[in-house]
Amino acid sequence: MRKKHGKAVLPEGAENPLSAAVAGRDQSTLDMVAEAIKHDQTVLAYQPIMQALEPHGVAFYEGYIRVLDATGRVIPAREFMHVVEDKELGRELDCLALQHGLRALEQFPQIRLSVNMSARSIGYQRWTRVLERFLKRDETLGERLLLEISEASAMAAPELVTDFMGRMQPHGIAFALDNFGASTTAIGHFRQFFFDAVKIDGQFVRGVHANHDNQAVVRALVGIAKQFDMFCVAESVETQADAEFLVSNGVDCLQGYLFGAPSVSPSWIDDMKHRQQVG
Repeated sequence: MRKKHGKAVLPEGAENPLSAAVAGRDQSTLDMVAEAIKHDQTVLAYQPIMQALEPHGVAFYEGYIRVLDATGRVIPAREFMHVVEDKELGRELDCLALQHGLRALEQFPQIRLSVNMSARSIGYQRWTRVLERFLKRDETLGERLLLEISEASAMAAPELVTDFMGRMQPHGIAFALDNFGASTTAIGHFRQFFFDAVKIDGQFVRGVHANHDNQAVVRALVGIAKQFDMFCVAESVETQADAEFLVSNGVDCLQGYLFGAPSVSPSWIDDMKHRQQVG
């Protein structure tokens, strides 16, 4: 390494050590995910979404894709999704999340479940075949399935998304706009979309009881949802004070660590395992 005007300068053609470290970390993440997919080491973690009003029960669960590393540890999506989401591995994970979710709906008829997808999944034939295969086996699965599409993904290909929604409506599948408020959705598009619900982005929910700016944003987002007859869910609810503010301002459901973290072993799976052992 040489110096120019007192500053360290890399030789021409040399790679920045930080860039090399980031690239190495990302490649390691890609390898981990690829191995997990290859060896069928993926699962869903389920988080409850609670009714805001009485009887305050579980409205449905959201299923989050997880991979297992070489030691068997459960790795959350935040550790790998940003690396794989725009790659083929990301599409494969979408397929696996949908497959795990539909299989859970088959095995546990008492639950409703939401699964994340992207607009890119719509044109991915393997993803479509997974959905069609399960619906062919049991048409009623669609009535308990909610597909979540992020605001950014929906607005990247609105015509593709609306066409897909229209084709899925006869199957009873519901749709939720995820991360509502995080991007610049054109409100006019709500008239052409078929969203049944919106999920207010967590950045506006955390600490909302004491943040007047976020309170104004939440009220506006709830108002938009109600205007378009959409169910309203608040994400990242972590305190009772935040929950009380949200309920008092018309939010229909609450999701967050206040009610439970995502778990690969929710109570309804454990209950089923127990009944099988007793039987």
